[in-house]
Amino acid sequence: MTKIRVILATAALAMTTGTLIAHADVEDPDVKARMDTMGGIGANMKTLSQMSKGQIAFDAAAAQAAIDEMAEAAETIPDVFETPAKDPESEASDEIWENWEDFVSKAEALQEAASGATVTDEASLGAAMGSIGGTCGSCHRAYQL
Repeated sequence: MTKIRVILATAALAMTTGTLIAHADVEDPDVKARMDTMGGIGANMKTLSQMSKGQIAFDAAAAQAAIDEMAEAAETIPDVFETPAKDPESEASDEIWENWEDFVSKAEALQEAASGATVTDEASLGAAMGSIGGTCGSCHRAYQL
């Protein structure tokens, strides 16, 4: 296994373990699925942010892998949010289901931004983060409590 794959596998395990602990009190399986999806996207964005700030070493392959994972997860957002399930641990606003088409279009925008991003150097990482981050922020401002 190459060094980058070992790093990515270790990071994925750590993120999964952290997500499981953070969502341990979630009772509704639909809410847990959407929290896990969004947590994975957030963890990948954190990795990109740390690279861009120099907190961890820049690695184009690892950055691209994080972006690719975000694109795959973004594609599933409408599916995991389709059921307007409730749980005390959820931070999702009821407006998601009241404005479903807008919410889905924001998820599609994230998927398109991540799918269209290619990281080859630090400058392209910054451009990708700007595009992806803008779509994340747009949705969070509208639909997260």
